[in-house]
Amino acid sequence: MNTATKLSGFALGLAAVFGAAYGVGQVAGPVAPAAETRHDTGDTAHDDPAGVSPGHADAHAPAGVAAHLPGGLLVSDQGYTLTPLAEAPAGDFVFRITGPDGRPVTRYDVAHDRRMHLIVARRDLSGFRHVHPEMAPDGTWRVASPLAGAGVWRAFADFTPTGGPALTLGVDVIVPGPLEARPLPAAATSATVDGYTVTLAGVPRPGHASELTLTVSRDGAPVTDLQPYLGAYGHLVALRRGDLAYLHVHPEGAPGDGRTPAGPAVTFSAEFPAAGAYRLYLDFRHGDAVRTAEFTVVVPGTGDAATAGTPTATATPTAGAGHGAPGHGHD
Repeated sequence: MNTATKLSGFALGLAAVFGAAYGVGQVAGPVAPAAETRHDTGDTAHDDPAGVSPGHADAHAPAGVAAHLPGGLLVSDQGYTLTPLAEAPAGDFVFRITGPDGRPVTRYDVAHDRRMHLIVARRDLSGFRHVHPEMAPDGTWRVASPLAGAGVWRAFADFTPTGGPALTLGVDVIVPGPLEARPLPAAATSATVDGYTVTLAGVPRPGHASELTLTVSRDGAPVTDLQPYLGAYGHLVALRRGDLAYLHVHPEGAPGDGRTPAGPAVTFSAEFPAAGAYRLYLDFRHGDAVRTAEFTVVVPGTGDAATAGTPTATATPTAGAGHGAPGHGHD
């Protein structure tokens, strides 16, 4: 979306728009070449040695289509379907995951301290939140709506049903109202968040494991006492511009393992599926608040001299739970 657009004529509330076909069309078209991505499940039973796992294929899809789709592009995969509930009360985001038998799934494995990770991003990548819904006994997940402001948002449900595959399902959701699209920030080499500076080192390569190191400082001094958040010193989500292909990785080592320092550097091994522009979101916890540093990274093509970079970003934390700036936060 490159021009100002108005979304109007809707009643107040949320309207779910299933975007599986859109995602397939984008990944097969000129926005970005189709390629396999990686997705970290956070479950040691599924993780590979590099800290990332293959994208998940739809067993019923035609060969060469879903078999190589990155995570988050499908609303339904391997018999599991993400269904937002239109009857949700105002102010709540409510959804279910139905299984191969058509019934709501009620049993999930814990991955990174939670059974469900819900990540939402506006399609122009100007808004982002990572929250954790609560499940009712009937399999209904509910959370205060993380969708801040008008626009088309992509909601990613990241979970592992007990006895099933680790999955990331995605669906588009519209928030009605006037909207002016925002351009993707230019690449740079640092981001500032609530007085913290995060610097990025490393050049990602398409189709190969790339080492990215993010270093946190405050007032010019390195932060060496990062606090664990969801069982790690940092979480990194990458979304590809255009189709919002999803990549979620976690850092090398773990708090309390006797070898991983609590900062200032947090190192990740990530595999980007193809050349192009990506938006990276680093979650880290310090002073009992979770913050997000945001980066635009350009993944160069073969033979390109382009390097990764990060724009400046700002956010306001909420003690103990994350930060509450519109469109950027945690729960």
